[in-house]
Amino acid sequence: MDILTFMQQMVNGFSLGSMYALIAIGYTMVYGVLRLINFAHGDIMMVGAFLAYTFMAVFDLPFPLTVLLAVTISASFGMFMDKIAYKPLREAPKISLLITAIGISFFLENAFTVFLGGVPRAFPVPEYMENIFNVAGVTFSFASIMVPIVTLFLLMGILYVLYKTKYGMAIRALSFDIKTVNLMGIDANTIIALVFGLGSGLAAVGGIFWAINYPSVEPMMGVLVGLKAFAAAVVGGIGSVSGAVVGGFIIGFTEVVVIAFFPELGGYKDAFAFIFLILVLLFKPTGIMGEDLEKSRF
Repeated sequence: MDILTFMQQMVNGFSLGSMYALIAIGYTMVYGVLRLINFAHGDIMMVGAFLAYTFMAVFDLPFPLTVLLAVTISASFGMFMDKIAYKPLREAPKISLLITAIGISFFLENAFTVFLGGVPRAFPVPEYMENIFNVAGVTFSFASIMVPIVTLFLLMGILYVLYKTKYGMAIRALSFDIKTVNLMGIDANTIIALVFGLGSGLAAVGGIFWAINYPSVEPMMGVLVGLKAFAAAVVGGIGSVSGAVVGGFIIGFTEVVVIAFFPELGGYKDAFAFIFLILVLLFKPTGIMGEDLEKSRF
């Protein structure tokens, strides 16, 4: 592989990995607080993408306003989902929460299939997002370069909230002991809802960028993407926000490199992400940036 091809794959890997990272952050934040793998998280990404499609294709809203509305509604939906499905099970065994998460995932996928149909719909990508640039022989679209920039910007925003605000302090305290936090006068349910809102908003951003880079939306689009984002969160160290981003980049690069070096294995690219996950867990069960969750979180 020559240096030009390598640089091209680097750009592709950064773009793909950034989308996984945006979704993985939501997985790791919810797990850090509730020890819950929210398997409905990938479907929140699908909801965000469909909302953006509706606002642009049906209401003809400008892209910036579309993103703002889709992210806000998705965040509100995530908080609503916590209130009706997870909050009543706070004291229940963790397996009950896990089964509930899987049930919500199936419900969303089938509800969207029934009411909107299972046929993929073309996403109305803004023209400027499709602009192609060529730098020293490496070509990339405006959208592909925007995704890593937005991801890093949002990562800094999340880290600022976690470590520089009272809400972030409450989130980190909550991740250690919910009952003690309640005794200190903090409404744990409000903080948990905030975590779901932040994670769902990031998933919606990931879904919108996914729909732009692979311009179509359909009810099952979040299934495999959500599983890979979960793998990214585990690879990076579930419970670590920065680790989720690192894991997203690693999974994205793994997919791209496999296709670049072994084109004949392109049909198996999805499997390589999970093979890499297994290898990481064999040698470092806490993930690359993970730590003992009894000592540190986020």
